Amino acid sequence: VQLQASGGGLVQAGGSLRLSCVGSGFTVDYHAFGWFRQAPGKEREFVASIFWGGGSTPYANSVKGRFTISRDRVKNTAYLQMNSLKPEDTAVYYCAVRIGRITTSQSMRDSSYDYWGQGTQVTVSS
Repeated sequence: VQLQASGGGLVQAGGSLRLSCVGSGFTVDYHAFGWFRQAPGKEREFVASIFWGGGSTPYANSVKGRFTISRDRVKNTAYLQMNSLKPEDTAVYYCAVRIGRITTSQSMRDSSYDYWGQGTQVTVSS
């Protein structure tokens, strides 16, 4: 199983970026993608998650209304559209996949995930 994250970069506050996470090596229907981020000196935190079979898409309170997670089932790719970016969104963003069923609350915990991508840096300047 491999995850390839991309789309990070440097953007001014108020700008937008779209992150992509391409998964390979798995084709099961029951899995979930999650996006997490880690800022310098801070612990990794949940951003958003999405279930391949549909259902709820939980978000961290700090990104609700600004970020949107989606997926392309044909391309086995998850996306994170980030709008109205703020300097406090600066972090390395990681995608992760869980193979098998999990609950919504479990999808918000990094320990629930089986595989992780390499991370992509997002820097928001003020």
